[in-house]
Amino acid sequence: MRNNSSRKWWVLGALTFGLLAVSLDMTILNVALPTLANDLEASTSDLQWIVDSYNLVLAAALLPAGMLGDRFGRKKFLLASLILFGAASAGCAMSDTPSMLVLMRCFLGLGAAFLMPLSMSILPVLFQGAERTKAMMIWAMANMFGIPLGPILGGWLLKHYAWGSVFLINLPLVAIALIAVGYLLSESKSAARHRLDGIGMLTSSLGLTGVTYGVIRAGEHGWSDSAAAGTLAAGLVLLILFVVRQFKAAHPLIDLSLFRSARFTWGTVLATTVTFAIFGLMFAMPQYFQIVQGADSLGTGLRLLPLIGGLIFGAKAAQSLIARCGAKLIAAIGFALLAAGLAIGSATGADSGYGFAAAWITVSGFGLGMALPTSMDAALGELSAERSGVGSALIMALRQVGGTFGVALLGSAMNAAYRSQLDLSGVPEPAAETVRQGVAAGTAVAKRLNSEPLLDSVRHAFVSGMGIMLLICGGIAVVGMALALLYLPRTAGERSAGSANEFGA
Repeated sequence: MRNNSSRKWWVLGALTFGLLAVSLDMTILNVALPTLANDLEASTSDLQWIVDSYNLVLAAALLPAGMLGDRFGRKKFLLASLILFGAASAGCAMSDTPSMLVLMRCFLGLGAAFLMPLSMSILPVLFQGAERTKAMMIWAMANMFGIPLGPILGGWLLKHYAWGSVFLINLPLVAIALIAVGYLLSESKSAARHRLDGIGMLTSSLGLTGVTYGVIRAGEHGWSDSAAAGTLAAGLVLLILFVVRQFKAAHPLIDLSLFRSARFTWGTVLATTVTFAIFGLMFAMPQYFQIVQGADSLGTGLRLLPLIGGLIFGAKAAQSLIARCGAKLIAAIGFALLAAGLAIGSATGADSGYGFAAAWITVSGFGLGMALPTSMDAALGELSAERSGVGSALIMALRQVGGTFGVALLGSAMNAAYRSQLDLSGVPEPAAETVRQGVAAGTAVAKRLNSEPLLDSVRHAFVSGMGIMLLICGGIAVVGMALALLYLPRTAGERSAGSANEFGA
């Protein structure tokens, strides 16, 4: 496929359907959890594993997925991942026990672990220069769209169909991507035929799984939980051993020389930073709209649409300005806008009108649209066709870990502030202990006790904790702005012509 051909854009368009299915799956399940609890008689522990199993397998398989695509062919693994993701979606819809659903979610995570980095890995092979930047903007938007769309679509499906429909919606998206990729995309792989780094694959997979599980458990049970601390420590030790192994191995899983490039290193760091920061908004606002302001799942998703609008216009502005102003300035402006939006959002009150929330969410989305694709494009520009798969997987793995840490750490900060602001005067101790668990439990107790003062206290305590968390996220965005200005090179960089491998159809 020649660079002047429009066919490569059809390939990218096809892949966006697969990416949309993956990003939808990140949030569409949340609105179905109460229904799953009833229909499958799932316990709280079951529901946690239904959610977490996906993330654990995703984290474990990301780096091997990128390497296998580079070694044996990106197209064949993209097709296999789409088939697996579609089959697992159907399996989830047909599950009749919590255990079966957990197993199917594991397969769903495995499909996503190949689909995300390999769809990203074709960008530095198909596109160069300004075209690559534009393609990265499209990829990033497709990757983000499903997050606010999930509650909207999920709420509508649950209102009209059985809970399995939230998984079956993936099938037409996967089918479109599968047919188009199979027809339009030719195979490509690395010309180097090195031995597989089995030890590197094992230590990276177990290490990422341990860190992800430890952080998830700490978010649920507290950082003093011995299982959380032990699993997290074991995961970190394995990751350290993995890095040591990469220095010594003749044919390592990842090429650590990538980190000699300031563009790759700081582009990856900044992409992880913006992921960490935006997770605060995505974690808190659905709870705010549903529990504090009484919106249903569909209404909550609709209220998050300004994030998409801001994202689209922010990415479009970045694409127009990056050639003139450079990646350094565009990323810094994006982080500054994100910080401003989150700081304004920290002033949100329990009785604030939606117009105020819509305004600062739009500003945050605009900053996200400028900062995230620009940062990822800077890193992506350093990847040759030979190592685009494992390089893309490395970027995604760090973003995944950053997002997981973001949810756990920011959630812990918000919950600590929530508990400190509660007024539990006159509330029986067993009920008070339940209220301290979180805003959803607190609201349920207040309604069961028919206590308006307790309900008011729970809502205001949550909003206070949310404000503190959004301020922390804003501070993280300020750090990102400073790092962009200090360390990110002005331009996103070009791959050398000799390193490009033709990726034609």
